[in-house]
Amino acid sequence: MKPATETKLPSVSSVVKVKWLDGMRFVASDDKGHSIVMDTSRESGGEGSAFTPMQLLLVALGGCTGMDVVDILRKKRQKLNGFEIVVSGERVSEYPRVYGKVHVEYKLKGENIRDKAVHTAIQLSEEKYCSVGATISKTAKVSHSYSIQ
Repeated sequence: MKPATETKLPSVSSVVKVKWLDGMRFVASDDKGHSIVMDTSRESGGEGSAFTPMQLLLVALGGCTGMDVVDILRKKRQKLNGFEIVVSGERVSEYPRVYGKVHVEYKLKGENIRDKAVHTAIQLSEEKYCSVGATISKTAKVSHSYSIQ
């Protein structure tokens, strides 16, 4: 009996540039013209004028899992009218101060959205598709909750 073979996707390569602006502000850009500014809090020597790099990690998780859930629910023919993801993180006290706990709260609005479809979409995102979540879960206990209105 032959062992089952798994289809391998091509590797994905990404390159971004991060340039110092002033103080503790940096701007990140890619080759397609996208950019985002980062800063840190006043307590940490910045101006508090933009997302911190650690906040962007939570933003990336929300975007990654959100895209998964929307895509899966569309395929399940669920009609979303609104969708919000609230991601909160608690950092450990020792350096490098990684996230030890992260909670993802999904808030869905729509017509006749099936609870089972939402549960399955979130589970697939967490266990299979969301690469940001897979990365964060190496150091943090990731939990979730959801509500359908």
